[in-house]
Amino acid sequence: MTRPEDVFEQHRGRLFAVAYRMLGTVADAEDAVQDAWLRWSARDRSDVLDPEAYLVRITGNVALDRLRAAKARRESYVGPWLPEPVLTSPDVAENAELAESVSMALLVVLETLSPLERAVFVLREVFGYPYAEVAAALERTEASVRQLATRARKHVEARRPRFEADTARRRAVTDRFFAAVIGGDVNELMALLSPDVVLWSDGGGRVKAALRVLHGPDKVARWLLGVTRLTIDDIGMDDVTVRADMINASPGLLLDAPDRCVSAVTMDLDDAGRISAIQVVLNPDKLGAVEAGRVLEL
Repeated sequence: MTRPEDVFEQHRGRLFAVAYRMLGTVADAEDAVQDAWLRWSARDRSDVLDPEAYLVRITGNVALDRLRAAKARRESYVGPWLPEPVLTSPDVAENAELAESVSMALLVVLETLSPLERAVFVLREVFGYPYAEVAAALERTEASVRQLATRARKHVEARRPRFEADTARRRAVTDRFFAAVIGGDVNELMALLSPDVVLWSDGGGRVKAALRVLHGPDKVARWLLGVTRLTIDDIGMDDVTVRADMINASPGLLLDAPDRCVSAVTMDLDDAGRISAIQVVLNPDKLGAVEAGRVLEL
């Protein structure tokens, strides 16, 4: 007889992937998965014909409740809010749809949806669950779920990045970006930035960061070059090492102090290959997963 814990472990990766896309943070996603386990282990499972569908249903409901609570907290967040970065394996980037669904850019867009719209979008548009299953998971009628899906899809399409560069191109631009910032080459940096570039820096009130989203190459370049001349979390840049890794299915940079990770940097490109958006996560509460090498499986 298959043990309940074995069945749960078989689907844990999928459950975490669902919860992370709904919640945007590793800690909240792990808590949602743990709550799902407690509910799964405590109930009579003899009538469960499809364990994965049932577990996704539990996890979706738990994540939806947590997302509603998180919305209120994020409204009082200090400065711009960014999702918690996670490492991804190179093969994730090879699947364009899968890669986009976990990209920092899309996760930022998903923050603008209502909790219920986000849940429907993740279950239907990202994971492809039938409307009937999504309706059952969220305890809504199928008709209402279809309406929510249409509204969420239109909202996301209007705000998602219009261009998706391949991994090699992204890595080349990331390497040039790093060299320009560290070398203080303002001309090269300005050449890399789109005229409409935006920069998000998330310090969460814990460390120094821009308190609002920066717009335009001049402001973005001055902020970036200013950071390299000063400190990150009171750590001099001479004591910081930089390593390249796949972050949220895109080439990114991790900045490490001697004792911890102090920042994760990702970026988006426009159709001319210039940097259109930069996401800089500085909040130490959001760097535990990348520091530990946690890899998102799905």
